[in-house]
Amino acid sequence: MRKTFAATGTADLTQEIISTPPHGPGDALADELDDADSAVETRVLHVTPAEHDLRIDKWLALRVPEFSRGYFQQLLEQQAVTVRGRPVLKASQRVKVGDAVQVELRPTAQAQAFLPEAIPLNVVHEDEHLLVIDKPAGLVVHPAAGNWTGTLLNALLAYHSGAARLPRAGIVHRLDKDTSGLMLVGKTQVAVDALVRMIAERRVHRIYVALAHGALKQAEVLVDQPLGRDLRNRLRMAVQPAHSTSAKAAQTTVRLLDRSDAYSWVGCKLHTGRTHQIRVHMAWLGHPLVGDTVYGGKPVLGMVRQALHAHRLALRHPITGQVLQLQAALPPDLDGAVQQAALDYNLTHLWQVSPD
Repeated sequence: MRKTFAATGTADLTQEIISTPPHGPGDALADELDDADSAVETRVLHVTPAEHDLRIDKWLALRVPEFSRGYFQQLLEQQAVTVRGRPVLKASQRVKVGDAVQVELRPTAQAQAFLPEAIPLNVVHEDEHLLVIDKPAGLVVHPAAGNWTGTLLNALLAYHSGAARLPRAGIVHRLDKDTSGLMLVGKTQVAVDALVRMIAERRVHRIYVALAHGALKQAEVLVDQPLGRDLRNRLRMAVQPAHSTSAKAAQTTVRLLDRSDAYSWVGCKLHTGRTHQIRVHMAWLGHPLVGDTVYGGKPVLGMVRQALHAHRLALRHPITGQVLQLQAALPPDLDGAVQQAALDYNLTHLWQVSPD
């Protein structure tokens, strides 16, 4: 069936729908989340003189605004967009006046990722505005390539109905997949906005504990080294020269809690929140984390992931003003590793952080 698409009630002669899913062309979200066979809709779009020479990903997002530019970039990767019968292989390709662009609006892995899943959560604190969870190691925070399901975001969508109306289901910061410990989540838009602001203003205090290789000699050290993507391996971060255009300021205070000849048990206070910050700063000090094979650590003492745990969290509640000071016990693998290393926990020697 071929028909003219009229988005505003008047015929748009530059856009045609060749096939539609059973629930009709107007329900874009349903189109994305339906099964692959029934949700595919094919449209033919014609480039007008005013649109000549636009990037095709940008042009598609302008012409079909119910979908994002990122969504169309995924379709381009899947060769679901053709011009004159040939697949468009690059998002940077320019459209030409008079081109007939055919696009298959189909579900993508990302579109199908944001669905509720009944994944158990260890909730340390909860009220009507926010919750704090103790994230286990191995739980991915956001859906992404290789982990489209089974994430904290999926769990939050199932945990409370309001999560579906919030950006990223209320997640305001992240922990690496294999880092355990405390995470803040907003339950209302007001709380999410306030928490994002507080984190940016460093009014959310986070204390980590970590087990590292080697004997740290200083009782306490401030690592003030900017971080950026490792130019030789884009999956890693690295300390960068201060003048580097990709460098971002990063500061971590490391406090020695106990040590032996082979290992150091440390507390880490974040002053900034860069990707892999503690892991990179500890490696820069010459003391990579046990189990952190990405940054030079070794999988010993039973640790098959980086020995890092977000232990304490302190903030003033963004809505009520209540002081929240929370902590999460060590997970069994890290607890066992510290015992095997014959180190004293000394958790009482950690900072007593206060949001005031």
